[in-house]
Amino acid sequence: METHIQVKNLNVYYGRQQALKSINIEIPRNQITVIMGPSGCGKTTLLKTFNRFFELTEDTSLTGEVLVDGKNIYDKDVDVTEVRKVVGLLAQRPSPLPMSIYDNVAYGLHIHKMKNDRAEYKAAVQHYLEIAGLWEEVQSRLQDPATSLSIGQQQRLCLARGLAVEPEIILGDEPTSALDPISSQNIESRLLDLKKQYTTVIVTHTLRQAKRLADYVIYMYLGEVIEAGPAHEVFTNPQHERTKQYLEGLF
Repeated sequence: METHIQVKNLNVYYGRQQALKSINIEIPRNQITVIMGPSGCGKTTLLKTFNRFFELTEDTSLTGEVLVDGKNIYDKDVDVTEVRKVVGLLAQRPSPLPMSIYDNVAYGLHIHKMKNDRAEYKAAVQHYLEIAGLWEEVQSRLQDPATSLSIGQQQRLCLARGLAVEPEIILGDEPTSALDPISSQNIESRLLDLKKQYTTVIVTHTLRQAKRLADYVIYMYLGEVIEAGPAHEVFTNPQHERTKQYLEGLF
């Protein structure tokens, strides 16, 4: 297993309240890692330390290290904008920008000056909409507002927008929880396809989804990592009683 993200002795605080306690884990490259556990156990907080989004909440602090490709993203010389380009986030609810479908995908390309002319931008927009499985549905209405799309289409648009800036890592914070079953299946199939090119880390509260997607599993409880390992091992032979109880639906 080649490690892409390594977390060393990570502690996170909201004010005086400790949300994460001495986290030590390794996230494998080009696999889907699922973080699971009961509500309030720190799953989303852990996820958001991987791209420094947790800093957007007031009165937060952190000790320890989060290394991406061996570099601690919390070092003082690290550009936060570059971190968030490398590590993209697919949020719980779709968040299209208040602009056209085309401009949503092209936005990051313009910000980072990644293309040279209009033809390159058009080709890139089509490419990432195709990857997100949306091109066939929107190719004749690219100038329509993004908000005119269904919520499932909006989530795929957000996926295309995130991929357009060429990240290495995709984070998903319960990315299908607001979607209908068909839209959820569509997002899941895209994530399975994308793991050949990207490292993916997903928070889910749905055990069935974890079993469908996970190559690697992290089980959390009350701010601590209780168990982590290859999905088939954790699901078939959990080593900790709390993990076993969770998998059996006891809490």
